[in-house]
Amino acid sequence: MSNYSQVSITVVRRLPIYHRYLGDLLRKGTNRISSQELSNLTGFTASQIRQDLNNFGGFGQQGYGYNVQELYDEIGKILGLDREYKVVVTGAGNLGHAVTSYRGFKEAGFNIIGVFSKNPDNPRYAMRNMEVKHFNGLEEFIKENNIDIGIITTSKDYAQETADLYVKCGIKAIWNFATIDLVVPEDVALENVRLSESLYTLSYYLKNKEEE
Repeated sequence: MSNYSQVSITVVRRLPIYHRYLGDLLRKGTNRISSQELSNLTGFTASQIRQDLNNFGGFGQQGYGYNVQELYDEIGKILGLDREYKVVVTGAGNLGHAVTSYRGFKEAGFNIIGVFSKNPDNPRYAMRNMEVKHFNGLEEFIKENNIDIGIITTSKDYAQETADLYVKCGIKAIWNFATIDLVVPEDVALENVRLSESLYTLSYYLKNKEEE
């Protein structure tokens, strides 16, 4: 099995972008593409694209470019999209509902099989086509179902408690939407999603645009 642990996280974050554009090309019936053409689509330089892909062995042929289907499949394998993951969500408010309802996750192999909340009987936490279970049963559920990924959409008051329970149960990947910096062991992958920070960045650019 290949070891990509030394690859820069900056490179890793570009891979899903390449994968998305290649998927669009496949749906349009495109069979091959050059690094320059991929550059025109993604906004990254052709040289950067080649360097990124060379971290994983390189997939193009000089004078031909890349086979779109093969590159799409290979990047999918690198990203781990050639398998399915069992996912649990803790937090059943509006954000939890949005995450759970997004069909794209299941299509990509991320199967949300459980949703938990401290207040599962609250009618505003009702989930479409999925029962909201009480947080007290989360530990047993994780162990019984061999959960791969834990998603946190709780308030920040309960986020660390949830993360600690995920770690205790052996979960090695956490997707955190709570507005708090979680503390997890080094062997646990933590991805933070800061919706407000992204919006504030957009506000910054808008403000400076207006002042120009």
